[in-house]
Amino acid sequence: MSVLVIAEHDGAAIKAATLNTVAAAAQLGAGDVHVLVAGHNASAAAQAATQIAGVAKVLLADGAHLADQAAEEIAPQIVAIVGAGGYSYILAPSTANGKNIAPRVAALLDVAQISDIIKVVSADTFVRPIYAGNAFATVQSADATKVITVRTTGFDAVAATGGAATVENVPSAQISGLSKVIARDQVKLERPELTAAKIVVSGGRGLGSGEKYREVLEPLANKLNAAKAQSFALGFLPGCHADEHFKHLASLVFQRNAVFNNVAAVNVHVVRHAPVHVRIGRYF
Repeated sequence: MSVLVIAEHDGAAIKAATLNTVAAAAQLGAGDVHVLVAGHNASAAAQAATQIAGVAKVLLADGAHLADQAAEEIAPQIVAIVGAGGYSYILAPSTANGKNIAPRVAALLDVAQISDIIKVVSADTFVRPIYAGNAFATVQSADATKVITVRTTGFDAVAATGGAATVENVPSAQISGLSKVIARDQVKLERPELTAAKIVVSGGRGLGSGEKYREVLEPLANKLNAAKAQSFALGFLPGCHADEHFKHLASLVFQRNAVFNNVAAVNVHVVRHAPVHVRIGRYF
């Protein structure tokens, strides 16, 4: 048995979420951990992946049709590799990209996906949060190949350096042609993303508006180098942005340190996982 981790990368470097996913893979005790870097001209990212602690091999799938890392092209590539390599586990970070790819892989393999695990109980049993983190389900899978997404904050990242894996080039799978990326509008953040931040500052509807939200919380977020989030209610007010909705935070992360302003429902389960927590304002 062996484990295949789907790397998140920008063509030159490996993103932090991959390190947490490798940590989850190591806890499976299922043999060697291999990392797949799929893209175009991504050899630098593959070389960076060889340095990740605990990785035995890096598979590099390079092709022009993989340049945009579209899930419709990545998923068949993964399935082809699994068929040739006999992998028992396929792990991807529970990020927007990972959650786009993993269901397609599970469907092509005709297996059930195991989503958002935060704990490995045994080789076939895992814990995942449900109901926005207010409850936890222990799930067991009998599938021969297990497709799993990993909540990155549930596992401490392995070291990005110190490894000595080798790179193996794998043939590109047949082009599916199901989709084409026309354009990509990407928000560049000066602060960490919600899925990677160690500290999150969040505001609720008590702030009254997007302008007040930024006036009050941005200086604190800048000082702490924290990600920003907002409650679902605040998200409907003028000047607020959907990408900062706190409901997204609840469904993606359990932060170790969090500062909240006027947050109610989500507050409970974050405190459960946070040794350091400060509440500002009042409940609604």
